[in-house]
Amino acid sequence: MRPPIPTLAIALIFTGIVRAGEPLQQFEMTTPIPPEITTPPSVSTSIGTLKFQNGFPTAETVQQVYDNLDRQRAIEVFLDTVPGASMVAIRKGLREVGAVDGAIGIWQDLLDPRALLLTGNTESVYAMSWLDTRTGPLVIESPPNVLGVIDDFWFRYVGDLGNAGPDKGRGGKYLLLPPGYSGAVPSGFFVLRSPTFNNLLVWRGFPVNGDSQPAVGNIKQRARVYKLEDTGSSPPAKFVNLSDRAINTIHANDATFFDELNEIIQEEPPQSFSPEILGMAASIGLAHGKSFAPDARMRKILEEAAAIANATARAITFAPRDPNAVLWPDSQWLSGFLGNSYEWMRNGHRYLDARTAFFYSATLNTPAMVSAAPGTGSQYAVSAHDGKGQWLDGERNYRLHIDAGVPAKDFWSLVIYDPQTRSLLQTDQRFPSVNSQNSKLVKNDDGSVDIYFGPKAPQGEHNWIQTVPGKGWFAIFRLYGPLKPWFEKSWRLENIERLD
Repeated sequence: MRPPIPTLAIALIFTGIVRAGEPLQQFEMTTPIPPEITTPPSVSTSIGTLKFQNGFPTAETVQQVYDNLDRQRAIEVFLDTVPGASMVAIRKGLREVGAVDGAIGIWQDLLDPRALLLTGNTESVYAMSWLDTRTGPLVIESPPNVLGVIDDFWFRYVGDLGNAGPDKGRGGKYLLLPPGYSGAVPSGFFVLRSPTFNNLLVWRGFPVNGDSQPAVGNIKQRARVYKLEDTGSSPPAKFVNLSDRAINTIHANDATFFDELNEIIQEEPPQSFSPEILGMAASIGLAHGKSFAPDARMRKILEEAAAIANATARAITFAPRDPNAVLWPDSQWLSGFLGNSYEWMRNGHRYLDARTAFFYSATLNTPAMVSAAPGTGSQYAVSAHDGKGQWLDGERNYRLHIDAGVPAKDFWSLVIYDPQTRSLLQTDQRFPSVNSQNSKLVKNDDGSVDIYFGPKAPQGEHNWIQTVPGKGWFAIFRLYGPLKPWFEKSWRLENIERLD
């Protein structure tokens, strides 16, 4: 039988004189209790006042903290699974235009703003197809002199094809095997194994002296995708021209993001992804083999979580707080690939913000992106601010001065994008870009170049990219075949300066 609490002690409790952790009376086994291990009766927090009775949360507090926990986990799930949701959106877009089941979508006349595709460029010839191995292995015939990559459904690297792949740019046949495949593996293929059944294949062909059509012809002549069982039957090539076609491949930024994510969770083996992240997803109702049917309370929490997570992703992308993101002192140009790791590792840990920022604004994942060998690959600089640190505004006029001697073996380009869609800015111009291979590029007497931005072309000026009043924009500067001065930072881009 517990000893009765003295009347005075009860009075002290209700008057607040006894602090949490202090014994009501001394017993033989009583010791001092450190105050930091106890919980006071009331705590003011950003989610409201939390109340406790002898260390037990009140019913109201229990509901508060569970709402907060669900919201926190939903936010983290969003930020950590942007790559997967992006892949679901890409698949949906490719399905709608028919670039699936062996058909290859190709932008024969280069990528244009009708396509909502994360920060694609206007110089490469893009070709892509959705690969589904649920019915068995697939054969991919890769053309010579392309950059190709296959990524799994979570946007993780599976393998390179072409210049960065084992065929070393000569072209070759690849065999993509599904998860758990134990059948015979024939010889004569470069073999790739994916942890997921669904995968994305992308090739990039490159212009020859500014002409993209040789790359188009090379891909259409040599690229093929078909089932292994059809080997030897010469399946016909199937291509879909995506130029001038509207297509959306961008994931949702509202609560339907979680519906997109549910597709990949249901379709792929649970062991194909991080159990930690899948555990967080399961805690908010996204679990393999279970129906995703949030009630009114949970749907409201998911709506708020998506709004917060979307805002967070935009902050991480356009206003990173990592000082290493800035390319040069007093510059508004940021690294296009922060962290230099296709696995998003830094000092033994996962660089989460870099991963979120990249996949919120870009696609494709390959070790070739981190190559720092002068004269190979490409490098990127991104800016959404003018020289005074203000967001770039489509109503204003700007100029970017590019010094002579751009350290690019092949060529350079400057493309602008809509921050809402992170896709090519939609204006009257077919290509919102300027590049050094364009015969109409006007250079200054010293070899430098001035690029102008604004709603209307400045009188007598060339090198103009149109912007839209009421819309922001951001720019990506690309160097193809970057040279030592870029890596050594002895050559730098000036800031974009406002003119009015």
